[in-house]
Amino acid sequence: MKYLYAIETFSLTKRYGKILALDSLDLKIAPGEVFGLLGPNGAGKTTAISMLCTVNSPTSGTALVNGFDIRRQAGKVRRSIGIVFQDPSIDDRLTGRENMMLHATLYDIGKQHARKRINELLDLVGLTERADSPMKTYSGGMRRRLELARGLLHSPGVLFLDEPTLGLDPQTREHLWSHIEELARQSDITVILTTHYMEEAERLCSRVGIIDSGRIKIVDTPANLIGALQGDVVTVITSKPADFLDRIKEINLNHQAEVVDSAVRLHLSEAEKNVPVIVELASAAGIELKSVSIHKPTLNDVFLHYTGKEIRTEEAENEMRKAMRAIGRMR
Repeated sequence: MKYLYAIETFSLTKRYGKILALDSLDLKIAPGEVFGLLGPNGAGKTTAISMLCTVNSPTSGTALVNGFDIRRQAGKVRRSIGIVFQDPSIDDRLTGRENMMLHATLYDIGKQHARKRINELLDLVGLTERADSPMKTYSGGMRRRLELARGLLHSPGVLFLDEPTLGLDPQTREHLWSHIEELARQSDITVILTTHYMEEAERLCSRVGIIDSGRIKIVDTPANLIGALQGDVVTVITSKPADFLDRIKEINLNHQAEVVDSAVRLHLSEAEKNVPVIVELASAAGIELKSVSIHKPTLNDVFLHYTGKEIRTEEAENEMRKAMRAIGRMR
């Protein structure tokens, strides 16, 4: 079937009582695109994905997935998509190959074709040598790779990846990224990726949409979104962020500013020249600055700009792991 968009939504809306979980979503995703849906917890990502997968019904509006209407053609939608869930959904009592064969049976794929397809996909994700090992012997990264292969078994037009690398160590995450990139190069499948890792979205996605409070804030390429934040990002930690922001507004530094917790973030042109001016201004006003740092804009800064919320980065994840290990040693 030929269609202009792999996914097209039309004022897609979901209410849970008085809660508006998704508010009139209008989105167009092209065939073959790797699209990232980014947002803080509770933003509406899971609600949107669940409706596109026909797991949940919209309150109003609709969507076309691979040309099929999610309201009127739910069965055809399900057969045309693949899903890799955030939570593991494989049987530890079976081998990797047996898990794949079980999935092939559910999709009524003939045995001969299934065997050929399974071998191809196991090779794609680097699991050929472990295909006949019990799942309980697989590492976390191997399980995610098998789930990726399983989601591709019936040759879907759209593959949904819900936090595909959540909880994986950096090396395993890097390997899975490479497999997803290889998948995108080898086929024209459309990939919809939800993630809290900005490095993941920046590397894998051709476009991203930032969603918050049930509404899409902006959709563009990662490069365009980052480029729109002019100048460097200056982060100032102070016990009086509101007072500091008020003083900054009194001088013309060609900047944008936002307050997050005790930090003031400035998108500032000629940052290295203007930071001393900021420090002197704060000192003259009796405002103590605990720290001042400068970095080039990233997708995380874009996310923060549109949602006002911090998001997980690999650096933050590594720090969290260190903290957890330290707690473990204290017990």
